[in-house]
Amino acid sequence: MQSSSAERLQSHVLFALLAIAAGLSFFIFKPFLIPIALAAIFAVALQPIFKLICRKTGTWRGLAALATIVVSAICLLAPLFLVGVLMFGEVERSYVSLTQGPGLANTQQAIVRAGEALNPYIPGSSTLASSAGSDLNRYANQGFSWILAHVGAAFSSILGFVLDLFIFLIGLFVFLKDGPRIRAGILKISPLKDADDEHVLDRLTLTVNSVVRGKLVIAVLQGIAASIGFAIFGIPNPLLWGLMTSIAGLVPGIGTTLVIAPAILYLFFTAPLTATLGLLVWGIAVGLIDNVLGPYLMKRGLEMPQFAILLSVLGGLAFFGPAGVFLGPLTVSLLLALFSLYSAEGKKRPA
Repeated sequence: MQSSSAERLQSHVLFALLAIAAGLSFFIFKPFLIPIALAAIFAVALQPIFKLICRKTGTWRGLAALATIVVSAICLLAPLFLVGVLMFGEVERSYVSLTQGPGLANTQQAIVRAGEALNPYIPGSSTLASSAGSDLNRYANQGFSWILAHVGAAFSSILGFVLDLFIFLIGLFVFLKDGPRIRAGILKISPLKDADDEHVLDRLTLTVNSVVRGKLVIAVLQGIAASIGFAIFGIPNPLLWGLMTSIAGLVPGIGTTLVIAPAILYLFFTAPLTATLGLLVWGIAVGLIDNVLGPYLMKRGLEMPQFAILLSVLGGLAFFGPAGVFLGPLTVSLLLALFSLYSAEGKKRPA
């Protein structure tokens, strides 16, 4: 009896010490949780490149991991940096154009013409369009002031960004090099059955591949294609609106139409009919990118409704910041995987 009580006491003490150590460790690692999580996500997404390099390096996994990071940095980070620099220029030019340049007059003209065209079907559209056109300058000033203020705040801490990038690169190297060992360690310390752990990890891997290689890659390709079309057919600031098209590509059902349709209407009221028809055909082709490349890039389905993916991305952005594009869907996918395990265990219990 005393032995049983002593064992229970030891178990409670061990659990208390474990909880204290886990709590302290969480606060120690808390500043670096997002870059570490992103490193794990990209380690999964970059596995095809890593395995390809491993075939050349053999057992030198560290060298393969380093080469994977270098190749990825050249192919991904450099273009992203260039796009960021160009985007600042686009925002500045858009601000000047919509507040004091020819873009203001063209946009006002398009709004007024659209109101006149709709007035026979929707009485009062002409008056509303005239009012909106006259106030466009004020709206543009307010909108761009808000954007510039928040962009400036996002990049205010250069030191913090450099530190997070350093942690991310070190974590990415470790996860690539020691991925199998880390996975085995998770299976060993997890209180769940190994089969359940494998189910959860496989589900998370599928989510990473679907979001990074599927949804986001397709959205980026659609944005690039849209930017080219906007530049060809005369839409002002094509790079900026191409970025908006990439974001709209995450919206289920409608997608890129949210940006391309207003652009077509803009050309309809301000440009020759050939330009309008050209952008219409180009926009259809941009929308078909998802249908053509989606099954190939995503392979198996994510088993998550598109609306849930959209909400997880937007909610992740609101909660985690820019990293929420990846962490949002990953968190929801983990919840669904655990729910499926809980449901399966519940059905096994006797009534």
